[in-house]
Amino acid sequence: MEQETLHQTERPVFKYEPPKEEQGGFPTQYYAGFWIRFMAYLVDLLVTTAISGILISPVFRLADWNMDGSFFAMYGALVMLTFLAYFIVMTKFWSQTLGKMIFGIRVVSLKKEALTWGTVLFREGALRFVTSVVWGLYVVCAFTPKKQGIADLLENTAVVHEGYLKLDKEWH
Repeated sequence: MEQETLHQTERPVFKYEPPKEEQGGFPTQYYAGFWIRFMAYLVDLLVTTAISGILISPVFRLADWNMDGSFFAMYGALVMLTFLAYFIVMTKFWSQTLGKMIFGIRVVSLKKEALTWGTVLFREGALRFVTSVVWGLYVVCAFTPKKQGIADLLENTAVVHEGYLKLDKEWH
């Protein structure tokens, strides 16, 4: 029996390169996770409830108007507008709400630019309304690599820990 000799064949060799962090990305520890965002949201719910209780409820009580909480009633619509206006104004001017300030997190654009009115109106207006109606969508941020919710994914934003940004010279 004769043994066959194996000849080496020329094959292309591919060198493995780990995936590169996209421009505007942060190290993993910068991103705020589900629970801290949820706690900040609970604080914001308390704040918006207090604002509505101070500004809207007394007017309706004094006028003896119906305080039906459904969205299609006048009272419910004003409460929802107050809720959305709070998130829009706070996020546009300070990049964070009072709840986010307390927990040291803020909203940033991953494009390394200031948050625009369009971004804030879509993120905090339209999508905040949707997630306030369909609570399950809020959980998405627990399962994405950058801890981004639906609004963050669509608007290319993220919620990050403010302390890390202060240490990062690039964001000063």
